[in-house]
Amino acid sequence: MTPYPKKILSINQQLQTYKDAGMEIVSSEDALIAIETIGYYRLRGYCYYLYDNKTKKYQEGTTFDDVLNLYKFDTELSHLLFSLSSAIEVSLRAHLSEALLQAYNDPLALYDPSIFADKSLYWKNIGTLSNEIARSNDVFIAHNFKNHDGMIPIWAAVEVMSFGNLSMTIKNLKTGKGSAAQKLLSHYRIMGRKGEQVTPSFQMLASWIQSVSVIRNICAHNGRIYNRTISASPQIPSVDVPPKPGKYSGVYQIVLSMKYLRPSDSIWNKFVLDLTELLQRYDSVVDLKKINFPIDWKEHLTI
Repeated sequence: MTPYPKKILSINQQLQTYKDAGMEIVSSEDALIAIETIGYYRLRGYCYYLYDNKTKKYQEGTTFDDVLNLYKFDTELSHLLFSLSSAIEVSLRAHLSEALLQAYNDPLALYDPSIFADKSLYWKNIGTLSNEIARSNDVFIAHNFKNHDGMIPIWAAVEVMSFGNLSMTIKNLKTGKGSAAQKLLSHYRIMGRKGEQVTPSFQMLASWIQSVSVIRNICAHNGRIYNRTISASPQIPSVDVPPKPGKYSGVYQIVLSMKYLRPSDSIWNKFVLDLTELLQRYDSVVDLKKINFPIDWKEHLTI
């Protein structure tokens, strides 16, 4: 194996690299505790854009406290997004179960390939679901194993689906009059160009769900959100598209997707209040461009 070219640094040496690069550190003791408990390389993610690779120095005025506050902001933002995405996930499970039952009147319709567009993707999703069911120790799964010869009805199956599998299953539904896709769409409305409420396309709905699944996974694994390009491309109605999309795309569009998918107005309004308070509390260090928020973001998040 080829030796890795960089040497291992002790905690004290890691702190010294910040100092050598011109970062202002008020308390070395507090900085050491932060590096030891959070990690040097995780913290680097919040300040590398302030670092000049040519001069090997941080921008003048860069402080360790500011970097630490960006980390704290990002952590709190992650908690907000995760909480809302979890509520959206729960409502999607209920809506999918209801839509399938209304459209096909069959507790086992989920296992019918004819209602799905891509058969290869159908079998892939069913394989994933089968593993999720087999691993589950939920009482409603055990009940169906024992009393119904292992047949798992829709309302039980959707409860053990991962968000990713839920997203892919919805995306693969056939569309058309009387379909489960049409039933599912009836729960969602967006603002049209003239201010009227309109039904989104199914492709638009599926793109929102997929993007929320992406951000949920990032939050669940404590990934960084700030100053990061996120691989999600939800279809945003023209009334909400920022005039100049930022480099760090994803977060603003995903938050809009959450607005469209909100389980209730009260849950959404609470989220917006919490988000506004969070941004105000950290306004001295947060650059809205680094989360791709336009100046008029409040206007677009209002319902």
